Parts: sequence; structure tokens; C-alpha cells
Amino acid sequence: MDEFQGENQEEIIDPVKLVKKVRKSRKVRKGRRKQNVFRKSFRFFMTIFLIFALVYVSKMPQWYLNKKAYTTVNNNTIIIENNKIVKSYRILAFLKVHKVPNMPIYMMKTADIERDIKKLPPIKDVYIRRYAFPARLQIIVKEKVPAISISPAANIPPVVAFAKDGTLIGHEFMPLDPSIKTIKVLSYGNKGDDYKKWDINKINEIEKIAKYVSVYSKEPVEYIDMRNPYDVYVKIKTVNIRLGKLDAGVYERIKRIPSILPQVKLVDAKVKYLDLSWEKVNYLKLE
Repeated sequence: MDEFQGENQEEIIDPVKLVKKVRKSRKVRKGRRKQNVFRKSFRFFMTIFLIFALVYVSKMPQWYLNKKAYTTVNNNTIIIENNKIVKSYRILAFLKVHKVPNMPIYMMKTADIERDIKKLPPIKDVYIRRYAFPARLQIIVKEKVPAISISPAANIPPVVAFAKDGTLIGHEFMPLDPSIKTIKVLSYGNKGDDYKKWDINKINEIEKIAKYVSVYSKEPVEYIDMRNPYDVYVKIKTVNIRLGKLDAGVYERIKRIPSILPQVKLVDAKVKYLDLSWEKVNYLKLE
């Protein structure tokens, strides 16, 4: 009997507490619904804001090249670097062939511009970098290394040059930058000494002769006179050296310079040239 009464007491629920509990549960659910609505609304408006912000930023003028970017040199929009042989205005001339793109700088294609600039004989390679804010192009050129320069006479500036790979660098690229050192070669460019027909083998031969003379004389070569290809002269500070024909024995003749040059310095008279054109005979030609 006592056990039955205890069970009935446990099953009796206080109506007031029940109402309070239900109200509290409803209040919690309502708060959660408000939080979910707020989060969804916040994410929606943030997404819309970001979309508009991205569209706005993508349309900003700092992403686009100036419409006159290809018309003038040093306009802070087109920056050309590392060009000592090719003047900037010549590179800009190739840009003028192309239209300034009406698109953001990061979408711009530069392969065509690089290909066109490489058509210039002194250019070995081209690298174009794109920058924004403000939009600009950095054109970095890699030029071929000049090996020899051609002049019709010792007192006349070079009219053309040759790169180490045999490429002819024409008169339009002269004069070379003073920092570029080359072997000066005298040539009229006609008859038997037509330098326009020279190839990389000829350039290598001239470089080798200049190196031999410089090493055995211990003096830098001022110029090589090849106006008569069958009677070649090499000028150093002390004397003008006659090598004659550039045949297979020319390098052996050059090796005789150390034994003769001291005698040249002891001669009181003015020496016109040191003659090494003979196989076994050396002599000094006096003026």
C-alpha cells in the first residue's frame, strides 16, 4: 500500500513548473531561429558585398594600361631595361604595331610582343613582366655580345659590328655603348674584304688572332687591318705588325713576337712595321 502511494506521488507533475519549462523551451528555440536567420542574412549580404567589391576592383583603371602607353619612351608605363645596343625607341616601334589591350593587365598576352622584339638582330631574348596598380610592363632584353666592330679607317668610328654568334649588327645600332669592348677591324666592305659575307668561323678566326697577338706581345690589340685580306696588319701600342696572309702558319709566325719586340723598342729610328709575313725571316721596315 505504501509502495503504491509512493509511485503515484512521483507521477504527479506541478502544472506551474511545466508551463515555465515549456515557455523556456519555446524561448530557446525562438532565439536559435533568430540566430540562424541572422547568420543566413549576414552571409547573403556579405556575398553580395564581395561580388560588388570584386567587380568594382576589377574595373579600376589601375588594372588597365594607359591608352598612350606604346607612343612614348620612359612614360613609367613601359619600362625597358638592359638594352645597351638597341635604343628604347626601336623596341617601342614594335609595340606600336600592337594595340593597347582593353583588358586587365593580368589577362594580357605578351608572347606576340616578345616574338616581334626578338626580330631585332642584336636581341637574343626578351622577358616581359606585368605589374598592376598602376598597370605597367617591364621589358627586359638580353642582347647578343658584340665581338668585333668594323671601320673603314683607324680614325673613323665603327660602322657595323658582329656578335660572337656571327650576327651582323647594322649601322642603325651604331655607335655601341662605350662600356662594350670589341676588336676593331679595318675593312672597306668591298672587293676581297667584303665583311658582309663573314660568318661565325671568320669571327672566331679574328678573335683568335687578336688573342694570340695580345698574349705574345703582352699588349692590347688596337686594331686589325684587313682591308687587304692577303696582307693583314695588327696594330699594338709599340708597333704595327705585318702578318701577311692568314694561312695555316700565321699562328707560328705570331709566336716569334716575344723574341723580336724588345729589339723594336731599342731602335732609334721610327719603325713603320714589324714584318712577320715570311715563314723564317723577320725584319723591321723603317719609315
